[in-house]
Amino acid sequence: MGDNSSSPNPPRWRKVAYGGMQPGFEDNHTDESFLEQMVMNASVVKRDILKVMQDSVSISQYLCIVALVVLVWAYTLRSSLDENSLLLLDVSLLGTGFLILVLTEGMLSLNLLFHYILNISFFITGLYVLAPIYQTLTRSISSDSIWALTISLLVLHLFLHDYSGSTIKAPGALQNPTLTSCISLNASVVASVFIASRLPSRLHVFAIMLFSLLVFLFAPLVTYCVKKYSFRLHLLFSVALMIVTLAFVHMLHQLLFVLFLGLLVFVNVVCPYWLIRIQEYKFEINGPWDEAKLCFDITD
Repeated sequence: MGDNSSSPNPPRWRKVAYGGMQPGFEDNHTDESFLEQMVMNASVVKRDILKVMQDSVSISQYLCIVALVVLVWAYTLRSSLDENSLLLLDVSLLGTGFLILVLTEGMLSLNLLFHYILNISFFITGLYVLAPIYQTLTRSISSDSIWALTISLLVLHLFLHDYSGSTIKAPGALQNPTLTSCISLNASVVASVFIASRLPSRLHVFAIMLFSLLVFLFAPLVTYCVKKYSFRLHLLFSVALMIVTLAFVHMLHQLLFVLFLGLLVFVNVVCPYWLIRIQEYKFEINGPWDEAKLCFDITD
């Protein structure tokens, strides 16, 4: 009598994410179809060098703004700018900033504008009251140490600054400033206090502190609103700001002019070129082994 019984079929491997180990297969077993869904460089963005250079203008723009603040500090410490000139500069900056906000922000209502004016009034009053404290805050510290700390804080400020957004929440914005942006702002405020503490009079301290805080607080908001309103206007404003900054730096020192011009060329030309070149060496692999990604915003 022949043996009609057939041997049982070997178990087939199944692609499942649960159930434990499958009999006859290792825990890390994969079949021939494992690499069929492999995708290479699926999310690599092809960048255009002109677009990258245009985006880098925002960085150069803010570098010029900080450089102008340092120039005003230097001229004030050299007694080239008196209190009246600084106060006139403060009023001009404040009026120009509000005018730009009104022209570029269609949703800026009168209530919101009044809210801004009220907050700035409280801010200016508190700053004037605290000016004598700022004036004597670092009297026992040498000027070399003050300049070293100030430069370190400005470098930290530039490193952590949010170049794509605003230091304070813009009108109509859905997101608040990031933590690193707040740390960057605090570093600039402390640097301003250090510089103000080397000035001779209370009015000098008040004027330079008001100037510094107006720039560090509201300049990113104004430039953000201009960029959102018109990118072409943003580029024209940035180029004009670079020319003005280079002119003032050249008046102060020729070596600083060469260094600052080299920094702007490095940021606007060399860095975009490097970014485009290293994109050629980017190699990204995606496949069924990747973790699942949410396709919706969990905050909704």
